[in-house]
Amino acid sequence: MNSSPGIDALRVLQVAREALAIEASALNSMMLNMGDEFAQAVAIVLSCRGRVVVMGMGKSGHVGRKIAATLASTGTPAMFVHPGEASHGDLGMVTPQDLVLALSNSGESDELNAILPVLKRLGVKLIAMTGGAESALARHADVVLNSHVDKEACPLNLAPTASTTAQMALGDALAVALLDARGFRAEDFARSHPGGSLGRKLLTHVHDLMRSGDALPRVAAEASFTDMMREMSAKSLGLAVVVGAQDQVLGVFTDGDLRRLIEAGRDLRGLRAQDVMNQRPRTVLPQALAVDAADLMEEARITVVLVVNEANQLLGALSINDLMRAKVI
Repeated sequence: MNSSPGIDALRVLQVAREALAIEASALNSMMLNMGDEFAQAVAIVLSCRGRVVVMGMGKSGHVGRKIAATLASTGTPAMFVHPGEASHGDLGMVTPQDLVLALSNSGESDELNAILPVLKRLGVKLIAMTGGAESALARHADVVLNSHVDKEACPLNLAPTASTTAQMALGDALAVALLDARGFRAEDFARSHPGGSLGRKLLTHVHDLMRSGDALPRVAAEASFTDMMREMSAKSLGLAVVVGAQDQVLGVFTDGDLRRLIEAGRDLRGLRAQDVMNQRPRTVLPQALAVDAADLMEEARITVVLVVNEANQLLGALSINDLMRAKVI
């Protein structure tokens, strides 16, 4: 096994694996000991008319920020307030309609304990996430989520490792349980992530991206083959849509159709659009998701899909390039 000079690779791997084993054991133990208090915490959050205000000092604070972000992105309004800053004015961010989720492994954080009486006077519900079941934080709490671990993954049993992993996992479990209880859907998640790929896939509809109006290459059924080719060349979409008097879609003629006609040796000069069109073009409705249109293109092995209304009237066209520019695919 290759290793850097001075590094005992076997020892490094042994310590790393022991750390992971300790943390895995801590999570398994916490899962087995989880009880009614977790369901009570979920009920309290669901009944909250304000926000979940997450607090924690040190490493618990770092975990708390992540928990607040996860809650906020999964349907539970939440924010993080630093306990130290709360004692110097930031406690004004907390209203009686809010609830506080306080994280402390020991449950004896001075900064947290200093503001507990104020929270009680405000009438704010308090959920404690702590490994100290008999701590000051636990005694003040309406519900205690026990994040106790037997030992840290740190060989010195000092650095917060297994304890912060337990807090993080318990916060995730709370967020997921709330997500499920609220009936939170992928579409709801996308609304809080409009800039991400999931947001683009679940929030972008065909009508947001389709080409319409003069950008559409369209011809009448009686149009000559030459006129149809001119329309195709002018609009650069690789096809021409053959429409009726009320713009209803009758068919489509594509670059691929042209290639097949040439390969077959057909005389093109006397042909009309209706003679060569494909009478069963693939279509989508404008309110369809753009990602569904992309799936249709992939399935049919085409690069453009027509957009029609319920009466099969032409509204637009969507190409694979349009989807790529919008980063839907």
